[in-house]
Amino acid sequence: MKKMFVALLGLLLSAGFVQAQEDGAKLAKSAGKALTSYNIDPSNNQSKLDEAKQKIEEALKFGDAQALPSAWITKGDIYNTILQRDMAKRMVNPNAPLTGDNDALVAFDAYKKGYEIATKKFEKSDAIKGVGEVQGHMINIGVTKYEAGEYEKAFYSFRGSLQSHEMLTASGAKSALDDQIQYDNQMYITGLAAMLATRYSDAMPYFENLYRKGTDKPAIYEGLYTCKIELGDADGAAKVLSEGRQKFPDDPGLLFAEINQYLKAGKLDELTTRLKQAIAQEPSNVGLYITLGNVYDNLYQREQAAKNEAKSTEYFNEAKTNYTQATEKDPKNADANYALGALYYNKAAFLTQELNAMPEDFSTAGMKKYNAKKDEVMALFDQALPYFQKAESLDPNDLNTIIALTEIYARKEDELSLEFKKRLEVVKGGGKNSSPYFK
Repeated sequence: MKKMFVALLGLLLSAGFVQAQEDGAKLAKSAGKALTSYNIDPSNNQSKLDEAKQKIEEALKFGDAQALPSAWITKGDIYNTILQRDMAKRMVNPNAPLTGDNDALVAFDAYKKGYEIATKKFEKSDAIKGVGEVQGHMINIGVTKYEAGEYEKAFYSFRGSLQSHEMLTASGAKSALDDQIQYDNQMYITGLAAMLATRYSDAMPYFENLYRKGTDKPAIYEGLYTCKIELGDADGAAKVLSEGRQKFPDDPGLLFAEINQYLKAGKLDELTTRLKQAIAQEPSNVGLYITLGNVYDNLYQREQAAKNEAKSTEYFNEAKTNYTQATEKDPKNADANYALGALYYNKAAFLTQELNAMPEDFSTAGMKKYNAKKDEVMALFDQALPYFQKAESLDPNDLNTIIALTEIYARKEDELSLEFKKRLEVVKGGGKNSSPYFK
């Protein structure tokens, strides 16, 4: 008896499953009828479009509907109609919201699915017709997403527009991207959106496609270089950047990419030439002067450690010149003022090591030599002081600036060292000094 009950239950469950499967197809047809009712009289049948959307989504939860090309094409038609309704509202009110986040992309994906499983000519024709209608909307919505900084969503939409182009072209239908220039531009913006969304693997094929075609746009080289770097292909990135720099020697994007590459590799000698070129192209870019000053600063320290007096003096002066130019172009740049102070401070610190290493000699000549070195050290700290004071007035919570001021005032035996020690404790404790000491 128990076995008969279990068998009967199995039959009932199977029957329920078949009924559910049949309900999917019925719901899809019902969704199509609701859409037709809306199209006949949109003004009086507004609710029919919402009904159609609800029913097609419910229908496509079932396997029988999922196997029907007509169900997917109906979904595409419904979302395409919703989009057209929203766009019509925007003609009256440009700020009218869109119902969905990207109904054009939803419609395209549905048409694409319907096309892929269709076996009848009219079904494929219906799907292609829908694809052609939503292609332009995907491009426009992608632009909107891109301008709003929603790069991943922009990428999906742009990718859909390119996929739609492939479908339309293969079917002999007209595409909005038939013009080669427009197509290449769409390829580039699709790769760029993916890259900005940090989807470097997705961005690569678009940049590589344009690169292989022999593009005349330096941005393609820059994009491909960035993707290769992010994906760990340092050799490939270097090759692309080298080719790009040779082909477009005056392009600032590639120049800055090369500068960053040299910075990461610590190639200081090569950097000076590149940075001078960048400054010639962007003479108002304060950051370039600071960076070039920093490069010379590092070269100075290298030569000073090697006791190459002539070169260390040359590089020290070059660093001072570039830092000074930065402060002249932007007197309120805290980084530039700090850099100038640090240049003198570090030189004083280096001479302090020499001072401490001097042998004990209490003779008149020995003390004279010692005091002369000590005066030289203090003179450098005094030269550094006004720049640190200016930097503190611009940023009262910069840790390095406060440390430098504390140290200098302690060496000068000035009571201000206590004031800056307190300020240092505030910052180290995670707090903020409410206002600068120097105005």
